[in-house]
This record gives sequence, C-alpha cells and structure tokens, in this order.
Amino acid sequence: MKTFLLTFLLLFTAANPLFAQRDTEHWFAPMAARSTNIISPQQALYFSTDSTTPFPVEIYSNNILLGTVTIAKGAPQTFPIPLGNIIISNTSEMFAPVNKGLYTKGTKPYFATFRFSVSSHGEILTSKGKAGIGKKFYAAVAPIENPVTALNFTTGIMATEDNTVVTVSDYSANVEFSNGWTGVTNPSLTFTLNKGQSYIIEGVGDKAGNKEGFIGAKIEADKPISVTNGNFNGQFAIIPPGSFFDGADIVMDQSVPTDRLGNEFVLVKGNGDISERMEDALIVATEGGTQVFINNGATPAITLNEGESYRVNQLNNNNYINQGNNHYNMYIKTTKNVYVYQLLAGVANSNATVGFNYIPPLNCYLPRKIDEIGNINILPPTTNNVKLNILTETGAAVTVNGGTPPAAQGPYPVLGTSSWVSYSVPNVTGNVTITSSKAVTAGISGGSGVVGYGGYFAGFSSIPVIAKQTGDCIPGIVLEVDDSFDSYQWYRDSTPITGAVTNSYTPTQSGNYTVKITVGSCPPITTPVYKVFTCLTETTLNQTVCDGVKLIVPTFTNSTQSVVPGSVIIVTPPVNGNAVVDPATGVISYAPAYNYVGPDSFVYKFCGNNPDFTDCEEVTLNLTVSESPVVTNASLRACYLEANPATGLFNLTNASVTTQPGVTKKYYPSPTDADNSTNEILNPANYIAPTGVAYVKVINANGCYRIAEVSLTVLPPVTSAVLVDKIICVEDKTTLDAGPGFNGYEWSTGATTQAISNVGVGTYWVKLKTGDCITLQTVKVYASEQPVVSNIDVSNTTVTVYAIGGAPPYQYSLDNIQWQDSNIFTDVARGISAVYVKDSYNCDPIKVEITIPNLINAITPNDDGVNDVLDYSLLAGKKNLEFTIFDRYGSKIFRGDQSNGYKWNGTLGGSKRVPTGNYWFEIQWNEPSGKQTAVKYTGWILVKSRE
Repeated sequence: MKTFLLTFLLLFTAANPLFAQRDTEHWFAPMAARSTNIISPQQALYFSTDSTTPFPVEIYSNNILLGTVTIAKGAPQTFPIPLGNIIISNTSEMFAPVNKGLYTKGTKPYFATFRFSVSSHGEILTSKGKAGIGKKFYAAVAPIENPVTALNFTTGIMATEDNTVVTVSDYSANVEFSNGWTGVTNPSLTFTLNKGQSYIIEGVGDKAGNKEGFIGAKIEADKPISVTNGNFNGQFAIIPPGSFFDGADIVMDQSVPTDRLGNEFVLVKGNGDISERMEDALIVATEGGTQVFINNGATPAITLNEGESYRVNQLNNNNYINQGNNHYNMYIKTTKNVYVYQLLAGVANSNATVGFNYIPPLNCYLPRKIDEIGNINILPPTTNNVKLNILTETGAAVTVNGGTPPAAQGPYPVLGTSSWVSYSVPNVTGNVTITSSKAVTAGISGGSGVVGYGGYFAGFSSIPVIAKQTGDCIPGIVLEVDDSFDSYQWYRDSTPITGAVTNSYTPTQSGNYTVKITVGSCPPITTPVYKVFTCLTETTLNQTVCDGVKLIVPTFTNSTQSVVPGSVIIVTPPVNGNAVVDPATGVISYAPAYNYVGPDSFVYKFCGNNPDFTDCEEVTLNLTVSESPVVTNASLRACYLEANPATGLFNLTNASVTTQPGVTKKYYPSPTDADNSTNEILNPANYIAPTGVAYVKVINANGCYRIAEVSLTVLPPVTSAVLVDKIICVEDKTTLDAGPGFNGYEWSTGATTQAISNVGVGTYWVKLKTGDCITLQTVKVYASEQPVVSNIDVSNTTVTVYAIGGAPPYQYSLDNIQWQDSNIFTDVARGISAVYVKDSYNCDPIKVEITIPNLINAITPNDDGVNDVLDYSLLAGKKNLEFTIFDRYGSKIFRGDQSNGYKWNGTLGGSKRVPTGNYWFEIQWNEPSGKQTAVKYTGWILVKSRE
C-alpha cells in the first residue's frame, strides 16, 4: 500500500514547470506479484489536469494504443487497465524481455496515477513524469520482516527507446531470485530492451538473503528507462517478540534516476501509531562517505557507503517529532545525495496496511499551486478516508479548494529547519486544488479496513516541461510552460529569442526549443528540449508546358533548407504525360503525350537537408500543355538621325513577325533579355538604335512564347561629292552645283534646282533626297583673304614693297593700271604717292599711300640760317614716326621726336657739334592704311662743321 503523503521537493537543480509530476508523458514499469495474492484484481489509470481546455491523452502498452481519454480541469478521467499489461505472476514472464508496462502522452501537462487493488490490498503508483526516467538508479524495496512465501521484492525496468542495454549489479551475494538464480551464480544481470519492453525481477520473501539483500542494487542503462520497485506483498513492521503480524500489503512506488536526487527532506507521518513501528524512513546512499543527520542532530546518525541503506527508526523510534495535535514530522539532512523512502501505515493500529513512498528532496522551485488532484479518495473499487498532507515554505499563505485550513491543521514547524512548515487536512474527497504564496508540495495518505495507500502529487519533475498549447507543427503550434514563475526567456537552438519573455511562445522556425525560468531567489533553470517541426507544406502551382518537355526544379516555398535530390518523389503521376525524377539532381522532366494539348497535373514531394528538422513540401502542379506561337524573322530600315548619324529611329511594331491572332509582343535588345524578360524596350514605336538586331518575344494566351529577330539597318547620309566649299573675291559671285543623282534638291535660298548661281560670300545648305531619306549638306563660299603690305622701305627714290597673306604670287603697281611682278620701284617721285598690291585671285588691290620725303644730303650747322638743320618736321603727322642719326660706326647719336620737332642741328646732346663727316639717318612711320603699313626711309648726310 502506499499510505502516506509527501512533503516533497525537488532536486536543487530544477523543478517541474507546472506541478511536480504534472507532465506531458508518463511511464509505468510493470511489477511481479505472488500468484496467491492476485484475488479480485482491479486496476486503472487516473488522469487530471489544470487545463480548462479539454485535450486528449493516449494510453499505450507494447507500443499499441489501448485507448484515449479527454480530460480538463474539473473533469478527471479513469481508464481501466487489463491486469496482464502491468502485473504478472508467471515466472516465465520474469527475467526476460516482455511486452509489459504502460506509456501515456498528452498535448498538455497532466497528473497520472496507476491505482490498483486486490483482495485486502491496494496501492498507488504516482508517476513522476519525464523526471522519472533516466539512466542510473538504485533499487529500494521494503525490508521483509515476515519471511513467508506470500511476500516478495520486485523491480520492473521499462525501456523508453529501442536497443536499450541495462545492467543490474551490486546486490547481495545472498539474494535468491524466484527463477533459481542467486547473487553468487548471477552477480549481475545484463539485458537489452526495445521501446515499451520491460524486464521484471523478483525474489520470494521466505529467503533470508532477500530481507534486505536487493536494497541498493545498482541499475544502469545506456538510454532512459523507468523503474518501479517495492513489494507485492510486503511487511516491514517491527513487532515485539512474541507478537504477530496482522497481514501484509502492497508496498510499491516509482523510482527516480540519481540525477533527480537531493540531500534535504521533510516527512509527515502517515496514519499509523508510532508505537506500531510502521512509521519510518529508509535511506539509500549513492556515494560513499554519506553522513546522515536526523532533525536537529549535530552529529551524524550514521555514515553510509554506496548502495548501503539505513532505517531511521529501527533502533530509536522517537525520530518523528510531535509538533502538537498529534501532527508528527521528521527532518533528514545528508552530506551527499540519497534516496529517501517513507515507510508508513494506512490505519492507526494495523500492520496489515503498510505503505511505501519515494520522498523527493526540498527545492525552492516547487510550484505555487497543485491543480488538480482528481478523485483523491478513490482506490478501485472503493472510496477511502484520505488525509491531505501539505509542505510549504514558512510564512506562506495556503488554501485548499479556495479555503484557508484552520489552525488545528497547520502550519506546524519542522525541527532542524526554519524554512519549511507542514499541514495535515483530514477527510478530503473529490478533486482537490492546493495553492500557496510560496513553494508547496502535497500528498495523500489513505486507507480503509486493511487497505492503506498514499501518493505524492507535486515535486517529482525537477525541470520545467514545455507543452503544446495548440497545434502540432509550424504553422499553428503554440508552446507554453507554467505561468507561476517570475521570468521567462525562450531559446531556439541555444540562442535567445528576442522578446520571447512570457510563458508561451509561437515558433516560426523548426528547432530545439527551451525556456530559462527564474522564481524568487532560486538559481535559473532551463527546461528539457522540445523539438518543433515544420508541418508538411502543401502547395499548388500552375505552370504551362511549351514545346514539349518541361523541367521542374523542386524548390521550397518558405524553408531555407536545400532540397535533397534523392528525396524527390512523384506522389501522383500525370494522366496525359510522363514525369521522371533525375535521382542525381532531383529535377523532374515532364513530357506530354504525343500531340496532346490541354490540361494535365501531377503531385510531387521533396524534403530538405536538415537531418534533425527536415522540412518537406508536397506540390500539386497543374499544367497547361500548349503549342508555342509561329514566328518569322523580319527586317526594318530607317534613315540616319542627324544628331547621331550612326543611329536611326525604328518603329519595331511595324515588323511583321507573326500572323497569329491573340498574341502579345514584347521587344528586347538581346535574346537573353527576351528569354528572361529583362530590359524590355518600353517604347518600341520610337526605338533609336544603330544597325543591328532587335528581338520580339511573341507570347500566346497560355504564356508560351517564341522569339523573332528583327534586323535593323540604318541608312547613312548620302552627300554630293562635287559640292565643295569655294573661295571668291568678296565682291564676286559664283555658282553652287550639287551634281546629278538625287531625287530632289532644296536649297537654303529656296531653290529646288540642282545648282544655284549668282551667290556671293556666305554659308548655304541643300537638302539632298535619296529615296525616303534626306541629307542636309552645308557648303560655304569664302571671301578670299586679301594680301597685306607688311612694310615699305624707301631708299632715296627706290621703294621696296613687302606683302604677306592672300594667295601669292603677288602683283604690284603704283597707279593700279600698270602691274609688275617685282616689289621694287625705282625713280619714284618725291612726295605723296600710292602702292597697289593684289594676289593671284586678282581681286580689288590693296592700296597703301606712301610719302617720299625731300632728300637733304648736307647741312652746315653754323647758325647762318642756311642749311643749319636736318628738318623732317613735315612728317610729324605720321603715326609712330621715328627719326634716328647714326655715326659711321653705327652708334646712335640723335633721336628725333616731338620734343625736338624732328629736327637735328648737327650736335650731340644739343650743344656740342659733331665732327665734319658722313652720317646715316633712318626715318620710320606707319602709313594710315588698314594694316598700318610700316615705312622705312634711309639715307646719308654730309655734315660740314666749322668748329
């Protein structure tokens, strides 16, 4: 029987996200019973939850669905279990893999208990959820104080995954198993189980080595397993010599792996009287050197080695402390993690109602409520008297079904710790919800007549559990954890999700999801991984098949995964064609039936390359098999553009590339652009391009197309070879002739003849028509450049004229009548004269006036008034006049200018007379012609000086 309740808590490293053993999965390993004890068996699974939204729970045995129940808060459910699925008595089903045991799963967290009874005996297995499965356990069974064959010890081991290797060892050499093996012949047991299979161990109670020999046996597996251990039946009461046992009871509970253990515990006494020696605690060490302290003891009660056990009240029956009103509790503290099982009774004074409960360690991550324990007083087939025991942190406000327990029910202190208090609430029935403002755990102790039982309903799962709120996959799935924690942070693949800080989250990507939570001053903890997958994406595509074969490349609509070629399959083949998958590339080739035109469809499926979270998509491809348009190539010609003679203006819409109606034409500069529909020519009626090719994409109503070429030819300008620029005298006229061979002429003068005459200097144009094109040709009539008289040298009566510019050879004249080729004139009369120059164009000549001064060959500067000075003052009006005297050595001795009136009196510096002799003079000026012709007059003079 399982008579008591717990004061429970969790391992310091983690806690249940919702309420202790409240979880989404529960496992129940089977057990062995003595055949004489299986009388009127009844057994069922009980389910309850806090979810107000109903959800299904599935029940499996041997991986076969036994049935489904739907549960919700206030609507717990019961599911009867056939005896053979979990309780066996035939030795042939022991010590070998068998398809026994139970597994349940739901879409939201829930409580699950297996409640069972036979005549005069009963018990409850309270599932610890996923916290109850692991890889390393130590067996715990009740000591067998009454060595009879009706009693036994038993341990059931159930695999949660295929190919699980399990080894059981470190039990006493004195153990005798019910199949004849012993601890000597078989010091260890090794076996392999698949998911849902179990291995059941049993030893009969009349063997002396079986009293305590299997307690502390080590159970190790390479994959998670579930363990049920205890006695069916058992008797652990210590009776005085000469007394007798009232009977026996089922003593059974579900174990937890070592990584869920702790080292601080509180037990609240069951229903038995202390004097009956049934209320006790069994401690099993998992490490050597484990010291055990009871209540406020300053020294250890015992030090245990690995696998050793200690019964607390065996030698001293005063470790339960009466805290008042016969409310007894006990505090246990160890230096290393241990198992603690409570030995208890269902009624006060009958040792036939013994029970057995695993006690979880204390932890600050216990929930703040237990919602709800369903049908709390039911053990099939009877209702029973049930006491609710509550353990919570000191100072907490506690309610039971909304009401505060009276002072007589608690809180009561615990000797050895000031952090925890306990309550006991008698006569509870129906569905029960417990709340506390601090960490809380609760359990029951029940019994009736010779049946006693108990169970714990919080604190077994040491790590919060993620559950589905709705949906099964992305999109649609919503995840949640309990809302009783202080903070939340969701993670995907160990990376925090920005903004995901509430108790629920809607995933958008597949992956491993966890939540880190905190509450109070407890260290943060992280949930186990919840794998979220993407739903099969179902897509419908519509495509057109043109020109026979179409290649389809499977591509995900949303997933970022790469398509695995080998995963591409045809789910539903086409009716009017054939679809073949290339296994190397995954590309699908579709070919319609010969000459078929019309609709067709097929379905294909493919998957991605993520081995853990493989995305898959199923595509229904609706095809329209169509013929492509018939096209022909065309050509267009255009006249050159004056702005850029290498280009022309084309109207591509005039290109006749198809005669089929109902088509759409689009124009492109290259075949690649036409295929890809890029760089479309948006104004094809005014397309400027050089000689080359444009491309027309002709598309029918089904989207099929062909591409036609349009050859473009730019007609270059055609000019007259004979119409060239001319040079004439500015006063002359000429004729411009464009020559024959053109279809029309239009001159800038308005004339439309081949030639125009009587045109003077200027710029003219003519439009020359060749076919449909017109070439504008410009012609210029230039005035010839007139020569320029650059300078004139006069030496006595000889004049030398120098000309530049114009078009040599030049002709020269003094009267514009008689012309000569020489530029030298002799015997020119003194005074004002003129020089005429013309070039080979024989235009009007250039005229330059010149002055030939009067020649003075001697002066006698003696102030007699006769020939005293050399006087050229008459030339003062000439521009830039310069008058210079040089001695016979070429040294300048005088310069005539306005200051001296262009006169020289034969002195140096105006005072000293020069010696008699010959002197040279030079006179320069510019004649006032358009070009300011330079004139230079040179000669010599004799100076006779009388000083």
